[in-house]
Amino acid sequence: MSAILSADDLNDFISPGVACIKPVETLPAATSEPSNPYEVTTEDKVAATEAKLQAAQISLTDCLACSGCVTSAEAVLVSLQSHQEVLTVLDSESPVGPPTGSLQHAGAGENATVPNKRKRIFVASISPQTRASLAAAMGRSTKEIGYMIDRLLLESISSTGKRGFDYVLDTAPLLSVCLHLAAQELAASLAAGSNHSNSDSAPKLPILTSECPGFVCYLEKTHPAVLPHLSRLKSPQALLGTLLKSLLPKYIGKDVDIYHVAVMPCFDKKLEASRAELTDVTWKDSDEGITPTRDVDCVITTRELLQLAAARDVDFSTLSPKALPNKQFPPIPALQKFLSNPQNPKDERSMGLQVGTSGGYLVSIMQEMQSKHAGSRIIEKKGRNSDVVEFVLVAADGEREILKMARFYGFRNIQNLVRKLKPAKLRMLPGAAARKVVGKTARTPTARAGASSGGSEYCYAEVMACPGGCTNGGGQLKHDDSFIVDSVAQENAKAAAALRSEAKAWLGRVDEAYFSADEDSVEGQDVSLSVQSQSSQIPEIDRFLEEWAIDSKVPLGKLVDTTYRAVESNVGKIDGEMSTLQAAELAQKVGGGW
Repeated sequence: MSAILSADDLNDFISPGVACIKPVETLPAATSEPSNPYEVTTEDKVAATEAKLQAAQISLTDCLACSGCVTSAEAVLVSLQSHQEVLTVLDSESPVGPPTGSLQHAGAGENATVPNKRKRIFVASISPQTRASLAAAMGRSTKEIGYMIDRLLLESISSTGKRGFDYVLDTAPLLSVCLHLAAQELAASLAAGSNHSNSDSAPKLPILTSECPGFVCYLEKTHPAVLPHLSRLKSPQALLGTLLKSLLPKYIGKDVDIYHVAVMPCFDKKLEASRAELTDVTWKDSDEGITPTRDVDCVITTRELLQLAAARDVDFSTLSPKALPNKQFPPIPALQKFLSNPQNPKDERSMGLQVGTSGGYLVSIMQEMQSKHAGSRIIEKKGRNSDVVEFVLVAADGEREILKMARFYGFRNIQNLVRKLKPAKLRMLPGAAARKVVGKTARTPTARAGASSGGSEYCYAEVMACPGGCTNGGGQLKHDDSFIVDSVAQENAKAAAALRSEAKAWLGRVDEAYFSADEDSVEGQDVSLSVQSQSSQIPEIDRFLEEWAIDSKVPLGKLVDTTYRAVESNVGKIDGEMSTLQAAELAQKVGGGW
């Protein structure tokens, strides 16, 4: 569901059980001769008939429609998010103003007025992994790709008189906010201890990242007992959506709708945007009966971004890689002040640490914790494979372990971690309920020093469903994609052939482009924040969060935190118990906007 959908490597995906396997239906071959039920056949004739049967194939539609992983209501919600849906909504609005779709803002505040006010304001947010995938495909820097995306969404798709986007933002600034809040969350959990049971307090130790919606979906449907360990923080996608929906109407006009489109590396981000917990009813005091509005209206993948361009007859590769001179940012004072702060990034790779391709949560938190222990140092230990890495914060004496964290990418690696966090079960023996359990159970091994009660010695784990991290998301361009092969073939035919057969070489190029984004930002003094500048940005982040809460008149906890719930699977239920019509009605009730 989260990684590359492949029938050849199913051990990297969820294995919910035999009841979840999609049945293979075989239709009888059409024949002009009347069938004879008493016909005598031979083994050779039967073998020849079976040879004509097509091999079973797994498609994305099959995966999303599988009731064991994705409920029928979620399948409807995901199907409603596509580049075609974005174009439909854009075409429903009359184009007003210049071709770039820019707005002229008059004044600021609750009584602000906007000339040529539109019914909807369209905002797009771009993930760093999306820019990295396109940069690797076209042989350009991520900064140049960012400028090309700006031209596509702000200018090119509206050049024929149709509606385009008003603002295009980078999710990197909100990622830096998430990293700082994640460090604060871990500090609160360490202070509270690992055995606290108050649902309103910090998560239990070890804390698991909630950035990956595929992993969140996996826990909600198969391991609800592990949910108390999930980080309460919203992802950068959701946090930016909340920021736009909570502040932008105040400076644009209260009667104007904000339509937020996120361009992400994986399909699971569509499920995240569909969550009822990520709507305005969770943070805004509204009257009952009002239809809730999603913080993120639609999510498209990197591949779908190119499809959107093709649908408007735009060749993305031919767009100018230079910055638009008239690009504007949303007129939110707190956000504009945050973006305009000078940056002084520090490269974490100079420390010899693997930042990871999913935002750098673990390394950033580890660095912020290191700043609180003078003389401490970080030791990196490789795990059983490249997707498992341990990090230990060692005291100044070089012996005492202060904190221990780990990174797990891919379901094959995270299942062992989840298994340790599941509560131990008593053996069903006569009199077991009456006996008092002393010491360890038969299921739980002796914990090592500093281990949590959940069975893991880590205090924090960065967990992502895709092997290789978010740069290998299911919505990214793949090594055998015609767009990649054709562009590379223009320079080097041998390189194109190598990419067509070696997926690992292609992922290496994407990762290289992802890590080079910060160098591009420093060289060009871009406004987007760098993950490596986290330690120097803490005062600015705290000030931004304080201004956001004051300006929106909403407690900060409601703005940045979310909740989770156990989801009951419909595997084994009677067919038709929830019809497509019922699922569609539920999809409109949960979040609205479509």
